[in-house]
Order: sequence, then structure tokens, then C-alpha cells
Amino acid sequence: MPSTIEWTDETWNPVTGCSRVSPGCDNCYMFALYPRLRAMDVPGYETAPDSVQMLPERLRAPLSWRRPRRVFVNSMSDLFHPHVEYDFISDVFAVMVEAHQHVFQVLTKRPGRAAGWWQGHGQSRFGEWPENVWMGTSVESQKYAPRLTVLRRVPAAVRFVSAEPLLERLDLTPWLEDGTLHWVIAGGESGPRARPMDLNWARDLRDQSAKANVAFFLKQLGGRRGKHSGPDAVLDGATWVEIPGRNGLR
Repeated sequence: MPSTIEWTDETWNPVTGCSRVSPGCDNCYMFALYPRLRAMDVPGYETAPDSVQMLPERLRAPLSWRRPRRVFVNSMSDLFHPHVEYDFISDVFAVMVEAHQHVFQVLTKRPGRAAGWWQGHGQSRFGEWPENVWMGTSVESQKYAPRLTVLRRVPAAVRFVSAEPLLERLDLTPWLEDGTLHWVIAGGESGPRARPMDLNWARDLRDQSAKANVAFFLKQLGGRRGKHSGPDAVLDGATWVEIPGRNGLR
């Protein structure tokens, strides 16, 4: 369905449900939205939000979308959750390969499982990582930055980090300089329990990205009342909505 997430155009959820793995998950919107969808009898949300469901009936949806778009895969789950079978992950990738007109953005907090799937199953089936599948991981604090070292094992043409919710200053220099990262997304946390984001943390990531000629996207400033996104996500008098492959950015 069309997305209000600023860095994508569409969401596609062949998997629903997830579980928390680190502090960035504490106030995840999925856990708040899931019960509402269940109360509305939306298919795919009949169980508890921490019950992972694979939904093969949703697999072929992107093939019906004629207009090329950026598609966020599993905004309501994690494709590489341990409860998602490797064969189903392969089926998802097969659709992404067939729907080559779209760019698919896969974001995980479990990059080790992504690398394991590719090395043990995906590579033998697909040969090469699909060019239209971008692969990212979430890093909310420096403690979890080593996820990026694992992400480098995934041979995607575009690898990205989602530093949202950004909970402290991050130094991504090693992964920007060694070519691991091609895109940096940053954002504060929103909602009634939002933890504050210091604008200097966003400035640091913007400047680190610029030094490495890597695209930087400031998604939102966060806050308990209004998330200050889109044209309101202003940092030093400008919005930052860079996308890999545009404006000479790698």
C-alpha cells in the first residue's frame, strides 16, 4: 500500500509480526499499529504482534504495480526474523527479481541471518544478488554499529543504515570509508514515549556522509507531539532527502 514513510513509496508485507531485539525496538510503531489492524479484521493481523506469520497470498502483489516505485519490504516485520523460513525468503526474492521495475528496500535488525541465507541458499538459487534489492540494517546506538560489519557480507549494490530512532551520537566513519554504506537514513523517535534526539547527532551523520560522498536522508526530527517529518524535518535551514545514485552520490 502507499506509504507515509518518507524514504519509500510503497510498503509490502508478505510477513507480519516481529519481536524486539534491541533498545531501538522499545517503542516500535508495529506493536501499536498491529492491534488496531486486528480489531479492524485486516487479514494477516489475527494473532499477537510477536507471532510471526508468512503470508504467501501476498507474494505476487508487486507484480501488479506497473509504475516503478521504491518498495519497503516488511514494514510490519523483519524478512530475516528467525521464524521466517529460508525457502519463504527465497520466494520473496524470486518475486523481487521478477518485479525488476521496482527497487526493493529490505531493512533488518538481523543482518547475520541475511548473510547466512545468501551464502547457504540465495546465492545457489539466484547466482548474483538482485541489483534492484537494497539491503539495510538498523543502528540506533554505537553498541549496535557492528551490525554494519555483518551487513558488508551481503553483496547488495546499495547497502544502507537506518539510524532511527537515533538514541546517541554515532560514528559511522569506518563503514562509510570502507564502502560498506551507500545510504544513511537518520531520524528521531516519535510518539508519546519518544526519546529525544539531539540535532547535533543528525549533523554529525550528515557531515560524515558528505565527507564520504554518501547519500544522507533525514527522515524526521521526532518528538512526542508530531514527528516533524517531510518539509518540517529541517536541519540548518534545509531538508536532507538524498537518494543513492542521484546528484553524483554513490
